[in-house]
Amino acid sequence: MVGKKSGKALRDEGLERTDNNMPLTNWPQVAPINQKNYYTEYLKRDDQFLAFRLANEEARTKMTKKAKDRDRARAMDKSTANDEADAEVDADADEDANSEDEDDTETEAAGSKVIVIHVGSQNLRIGLSSDALPKTMPMVIARKSQINESDEREEPKPKRLKRDDGTDEDPERAFGEEWSSHYTKMSADLKARMKANKRRMLPNPKEGVINFNRKQTPDSISEHNDPERVDWTELENPAPEYIVGQPALRIPDASKPRYKISWPIQYGWCNERDYNSKRMLFTDISVIIEEAIKTQLGLTRKKEWSQYSCVFVIPDLYEKSYVTQILEMLMREFSFARVCFIQESLAATFGAGFTSACVVDIGAQKTSICCVEEGMCIENSRVNLKMGGNDVTETFIKMMLHDYFPYYDINLWRRYDYLLAEELKKNICTLDEAKVSPQAYDLHLRVSGHDTQKHNFKVFDEGHLAPMGFFEPTIFDNQMKLTGRRKLIERSTDIYDGQPNDPTSAAQSEIMTALAPPLAPNEKMNGESESQAAPARPALGRIQEQDATPRSSVAGSPAPENAGTPQAGGTTAPASVPTTQSARDPVEYRDDILPIFPLDNAILTSIAHAARSDEKKMRDFIGGIMVVGGGSLTNELHAFLEARLKALRPGFLKEIMIGVPPRDLDAQVVVWKGASIFGKLDNTNDSWIGQLEYDRLGHRLLTHKCMWAY
Repeated sequence: MVGKKSGKALRDEGLERTDNNMPLTNWPQVAPINQKNYYTEYLKRDDQFLAFRLANEEARTKMTKKAKDRDRARAMDKSTANDEADAEVDADADEDANSEDEDDTETEAAGSKVIVIHVGSQNLRIGLSSDALPKTMPMVIARKSQINESDEREEPKPKRLKRDDGTDEDPERAFGEEWSSHYTKMSADLKARMKANKRRMLPNPKEGVINFNRKQTPDSISEHNDPERVDWTELENPAPEYIVGQPALRIPDASKPRYKISWPIQYGWCNERDYNSKRMLFTDISVIIEEAIKTQLGLTRKKEWSQYSCVFVIPDLYEKSYVTQILEMLMREFSFARVCFIQESLAATFGAGFTSACVVDIGAQKTSICCVEEGMCIENSRVNLKMGGNDVTETFIKMMLHDYFPYYDINLWRRYDYLLAEELKKNICTLDEAKVSPQAYDLHLRVSGHDTQKHNFKVFDEGHLAPMGFFEPTIFDNQMKLTGRRKLIERSTDIYDGQPNDPTSAAQSEIMTALAPPLAPNEKMNGESESQAAPARPALGRIQEQDATPRSSVAGSPAPENAGTPQAGGTTAPASVPTTQSARDPVEYRDDILPIFPLDNAILTSIAHAARSDEKKMRDFIGGIMVVGGGSLTNELHAFLEARLKALRPGFLKEIMIGVPPRDLDAQVVVWKGASIFGKLDNTNDSWIGQLEYDRLGHRLLTHKCMWAY
């Protein structure tokens, strides 16, 4: 065995180990983390968020500027240096005065440099925050086309049935037996109610109205003898590519070239039914808003818009995909300096000056209900119904046609007929039973290039029963309201678990549950070629349990689209019984069920979920109901709604009260007025999104900037 060699022997043989101080690798060596005890501060402090850092930097900048201004004022004020005590008092007084003047200047500047936008299904309201009232224009655009919108649709609106030989059906049977029987029942109930209230009625008033209308023939009036003739939109040469607002509705239907009008927003949703491209849909929204800024506000130079901020009003139950698209539009296309969002119901309380209220906003095509308390919308009280003033207009025309209205060819797809129907509704419809009696009216049909036609007609109870549809919505025509839903815009989903993350509420889920019937055997789910079918109706307690359950729980996870498939034997398994398919998330019911519900019951449902069994809150909300929106302008709607609520809740007869906006403010502009007040709160409003923040973080900022749980 060879022994160990000495160092001298290894050096002589050239085998001595030497160290050249070079590492074994160039990769940095990271010490392993102690798995038993480690800690991180990542995203655990406010100063690690860009939004908070920029806000703090802005506050520090303002504080530094004030300090410099104060030092400059003290240095210039040398005349009072003899008396130190007086100098300090005067300096403090000057400082307070300068602060107040500076605040007033900043408030005025913010108010005049803030654009407030409220987009509705029928109207767009826009103005500066410093304006007393907004400018209103129809939310419509007309583009060049081969045919107009009335020629594109073969059937008129309201739709009439035809005989087998193709001729028109009798007016009493033109809308189907089911609708006719429903209308007859509503009329009989009204007569019984009026008789119980000791109101005098003529014998057989309906027959007298029908006989009068049957005998009427129109009178012709030449255009130069018509004092209220319409100024139709004159097309330039060459004709413009598009026309927006009121001029679009006054384009003659037989214009050369033809124009087709489109409404980008319908029923509070994006109008996916009449558009084939998502890009074209939001392009039209952008064009309408851009033209409104130029024509209504006088800001024709787009370079100036970067000096303005924008307050945009969104629905209470919004869709995140719509909000993010609007945010990108305002930031990228319009280049506003700052943008913030406010919910409709919260804006309504700002405009009315209320701290807490149950806001009922009846619009043209949707009705939203939400309870607001101390500047916050109560999430579980939000309700969104797809009915409004346009449904009343169409139903009113159907009822008059049923009673042999002389102008039987009326078609609401035509622009002049649509404007005529809106005018008749405003003049005739009322919920005051004392005014229900046979009354004579006349209308003037004005068509471009034709003489004015004057029609005389009578109405009896049509003007009362049409707005009664708010409380019996099955009288409305709801067949087309879900057509095209989700054709262009997908549901917003969470990036981590893939679940729908649009906001939900317990009140809306309860209404959806009440409306959801079980699927019939062999009936398919909602499809393009199939009729609209509702999902299997789950138990009410199950929906409420899902709303209170975290997103990651089993109860809150969505099921496949065929969750309501009938089991063997032809019966549908109830949702409360455990099956292989889990219950669907409440947010998914938005696409399958049309939320149409009686207005009085929807209000009580919203208040019940806001109060959460608290008697004091229940009395506060039920005594602070505020009705706003254009649909609330129906004569005596407030008194009628109050009577209906008292009949449903007799235990709150003294508390139930329907309020109106104070200071004689128009109910249509209350929401915009509140948003304009919100836009002036520069010093207390932390929800502004700036260009630098948006460039770096995008729509993720909404999670930190919105005043509610986005």
